[in-house]
Amino acid sequence: MIKTFIDKLLGKEPSATRSRKPKFGKRDEVPVQVHGIDPNLVDHRAVDVVQTLKDEGYEAYIVGGAVRDLLLGLRPKDFDVATNATPEQVKSLFRRAFIIGKRFRIVHVVYGRGRENEVIEVSTFRAFLDNSAAEAVSGNERTSKVQLASMKHAVDASGRVLRDNVWGPQDQDATRRDFTINAMYYDPETQIVVDYHGGIADAKKKVLRMIGDPATRYREDPVRIIRAVRFAAKLAGKGFKLDAKTAKPLVECEPLLNDVPQSRLFDEMLKLLQTGHAIASVEQLKALGLSRGIYPLLDVVMERTDHPFVQAALIDTDRRVGEGKPVAPSFLLACVLWQDVKTGWEKRLAKGSHPFPALQESIDEVFDARIGDVSGRGKLAADMREIWVMQPRFDKRTGATPLSLVAQPRFRAGFDFLRLRADVGEIEESLAAWWQEFQQANDAVREDLIAQARDEQRARQRAQQSSTAKAPRAPRAKAVREDGAVADSAEPAMLDQVAEDGGAPKKRRRRRRKPAGAEGAGSSGGNE
Repeated sequence: MIKTFIDKLLGKEPSATRSRKPKFGKRDEVPVQVHGIDPNLVDHRAVDVVQTLKDEGYEAYIVGGAVRDLLLGLRPKDFDVATNATPEQVKSLFRRAFIIGKRFRIVHVVYGRGRENEVIEVSTFRAFLDNSAAEAVSGNERTSKVQLASMKHAVDASGRVLRDNVWGPQDQDATRRDFTINAMYYDPETQIVVDYHGGIADAKKKVLRMIGDPATRYREDPVRIIRAVRFAAKLAGKGFKLDAKTAKPLVECEPLLNDVPQSRLFDEMLKLLQTGHAIASVEQLKALGLSRGIYPLLDVVMERTDHPFVQAALIDTDRRVGEGKPVAPSFLLACVLWQDVKTGWEKRLAKGSHPFPALQESIDEVFDARIGDVSGRGKLAADMREIWVMQPRFDKRTGATPLSLVAQPRFRAGFDFLRLRADVGEIEESLAAWWQEFQQANDAVREDLIAQARDEQRARQRAQQSSTAKAPRAPRAKAVREDGAVADSAEPAMLDQVAEDGGAPKKRRRRRRKPAGAEGAGSSGGNE
């Protein structure tokens, strides 16, 4: 009992569990009449990869989440292929193929170029190795890269897999995958689904179940905690729920994420929020007791999910993904952190700082406090900064500013941000409507819109001037005209006029009256 307690304290599996033989499952070949996958939903490039490998005598199947989505009648976003060919053998069969990764070596087979490019990820069947038989490494994934250089299968003290490049048979490959519904193999040629762990049965029951002991699997790779939340969110609309045994250790195992590199956690956070199920992911995190502690920036998102602006951004992100439109992490994070930037900016303005430096200082402060080293002040930070800096410029709708603003590469992101601000009542709807029309208008209409904005600006200036208390006027003095008559004259003789552009006042000379009898002298006496 004491040994069991110590093992549990150290995050080790009980001795009985370690000695127990793994269950690799029984191979079940399910025909199309049972699983009902529509072959029209399968990407032809994935089929080409499978066929190329099979023509060379290798086993090859579409695998993982793509099979799960196909079973549910969904068109998968990504396609992965699993084979018994080694990465080197796979690479040799394709013109554009690249071996990537050290922790898990896989091959990216690339089709097309530019925006049309598609990557099919090809992995080699991996052997199931008991962690007690793996090479133990001190430290963690961030500190043991040199030690891992010559190893094929290694774990750290907590049982987390740091390297897994030992090849094996398909049944063992299925056992080392995470969820039963992600451990099925589809052959597009024969249309057979190979199932070792009852994935099809779980799909019909709408259950998300971990293969093996859930706590052990979370220790092997703590990121599975986040994946469990993401799958539950993605499939909640289809009625799926986490199996009770799979959900139970999540909170207990959450501290294991502290040793996962920040860059990897950042990527997983973006998958939670940018795969079309952001709102559902937030609900799952709350329901599973994981509202805090996964990643600092995700904690901020969770704190602000009830804020109208952040909620609108999450809903808008889900909508865009659902419509097949691109989403950028810089935009969503700019929305989440806008309140911090705005508050810091307003404080500096209240102290008399110049607006632009005050905004820049506030942005720097937010980056230091919230983003840290993940963005590296790189493209993500640059895009976020540009979105924020663009906001006060939207108020300037006269002169050359509107034309230069719409020509900027990040204008659309800045405008979408402005649009969301208008939707939640942070700014006037008319401002967003003006920019919506301006960006789509031709040159003539743009000139009219700028003239309209200029007129509105002058009207506001006049209204402000009339509301300002005027200084007491000087007493009016009597003046004697040249004809001897007495007339009123305002003092001083030079009257000030406020320039329409808000600059220095213009001066107007008083017109001198002509002597009596001289009216019309020197003129034609009529209208020309």
